[in-house]
Amino acid sequence: MASLSLPKSFIFVFCFVLCSFVVASSDLNKDFQITWGDGRAKILNNGKLLTLSLDKASGSGFQSKNEYLFGQIDMQLKLVPGNSAGTVTAYYLSSKGSTWDEIDFEFLGNSTGEPYTLHTNVFSQGKGNREQQFHLWFDPTADFHTYSVLWNPQHIVFSVDGTPIRKFKNLESKGVPYPKNQAMRIYSSLWNADDWATRGGLVKTDWSLAPFSASYRNFKANACVWSSGASSCGSNSATLNSWMSQELDSAGEKKLKWVQKNYMIYNYCTDAKRFPQGFPPECKVQIGPARLAVTFSKLALEFNGTGLGTCECLPVKTEYMPISRETTALSAANFYQDFQITWGDGRAKILDNGELLTLSLDKASGSGFQSKNEYLFCQIDMQLKLVPGNSAGTVTAYYISSKGSTWDEIDFEFLGNSTGEPYTLHTNVFSQGKGNREQQFHLWFDPTADFHTYSILWNPQHIVFSVDGTPIRKFKNLESMGVPYPKNQPMRIYSSLWNADDWATRGGLVKTDWSQAPFTASYRNFKANACAWSSGASSCGSSSANSNSWLSQELDSADEEKIKSVQQKYMIYNYCTDAKRFPQGFPPECSMA
Repeated sequence: MASLSLPKSFIFVFCFVLCSFVVASSDLNKDFQITWGDGRAKILNNGKLLTLSLDKASGSGFQSKNEYLFGQIDMQLKLVPGNSAGTVTAYYLSSKGSTWDEIDFEFLGNSTGEPYTLHTNVFSQGKGNREQQFHLWFDPTADFHTYSVLWNPQHIVFSVDGTPIRKFKNLESKGVPYPKNQAMRIYSSLWNADDWATRGGLVKTDWSLAPFSASYRNFKANACVWSSGASSCGSNSATLNSWMSQELDSAGEKKLKWVQKNYMIYNYCTDAKRFPQGFPPECKVQIGPARLAVTFSKLALEFNGTGLGTCECLPVKTEYMPISRETTALSAANFYQDFQITWGDGRAKILDNGELLTLSLDKASGSGFQSKNEYLFCQIDMQLKLVPGNSAGTVTAYYISSKGSTWDEIDFEFLGNSTGEPYTLHTNVFSQGKGNREQQFHLWFDPTADFHTYSILWNPQHIVFSVDGTPIRKFKNLESMGVPYPKNQPMRIYSSLWNADDWATRGGLVKTDWSQAPFTASYRNFKANACAWSSGASSCGSSSANSNSWLSQELDSADEEKIKSVQQKYMIYNYCTDAKRFPQGFPPECSMA
């Protein structure tokens, strides 16, 4: 048989095109090897699925067979479901040695019903400390989602489902080391880190729920393979591999800013306590969220589910501009004026000339909104009509919250029901990142038949939750007893309607009936007497206690009796009576409740 003879130049070009970048097949056996876990890591379904598991004896992990120097890398992950507190799923690129480079996704587990924390970091020449953390806008345990790293000579971009969430630019010209000379492998591991991972180590791993499992599929890489001290990408790789010179376009930059505005909970570039001598040089040129003390234009986005919206540029020093600078923010009962829809791809609507707002939920997505103003102390009322009928698995959350890793928060959450059963009204108070102060109630009326008023009074003395003017819970300022109290961090008002059928109804035993979708909750008659926060100052002056009686308001004896009556008849859970949860003794505020 005659042999086929090809010119050497053709063979070289053919090999270069094949070898200059790797497009991974769907066979994880070809691309990865399990490195530890004593059988806890498995490649299944003919290489289409990889799982890691963790039990009390050990976690597990894997690494890529190839090393890469620059690449565009995607992996689909489905994270540990349910109560994953104390666990960490790490997915990252890293080189070796004492001056290593590294690009990190780390998913810090949660208590049931609370969001995962997505932790990102960049190391260059052994130096990291560049943490940014996010809460995701979906449940990362319910299905697979794509987590991507674009690493080229210009920048590193972290993306989730194609939406960029973080960019780290090459700023070597400003003395900032950048990963560009060390080849990196892909690594992933599932391990126990309950000494720090969930609420700084306050919440420990519940081993009765083990084994914990995370899943991986659909790995793809356009990347320069590193072998024997050389890259498979040649001198003209930028021509052959468009990702090698790829920049974010204007739509990508808008999405990035939207994510950082709405879901970033920590940014090292705003942590002044950590950098008393001044922020790292990269912080001065990369736009961060509101607390970054640099002058830049506000990007006002009404997110429509794709990250695109209309941009209104306002020259201000902080990212958010309050509606007014009056002593108190008195709402005009117009949702256009007071709120902005933040997510839901059209599922949230402001109707009737701003007098009505609706959120809806279907199998694809929920929806949400937030206030335009931030407040430091307030008296706020909102009328809600909740999802009617069989709302099992749904949660309507209405709350005020600050940002950052030591956030404050005051929560109403309405946990859906099976038809004919009562809603559970869940309340909580967070101060300096610490919550675990749940009280739950059944209401004495049908909250789906008509609108009812849900109110929060938050002043320096106490927080009071009320329903139709009846107080149901009081959380006192007991700083004198060592109990942190929310008083220094301004908060926005948020609301969302979302699917939480892994925990919301009977601990996740009752699932959402999607044949009933779309589910809808309605809002009207918002009112606020509140101190608006802007540019580091409150609109309430030193004489505010005289002009705003709510700022020093106490409950009278009649109100105290109403609280006792409601709690006696309708309270179904109180953390201050849960002895199993606090075997070493109840929190100090419980002795005063």
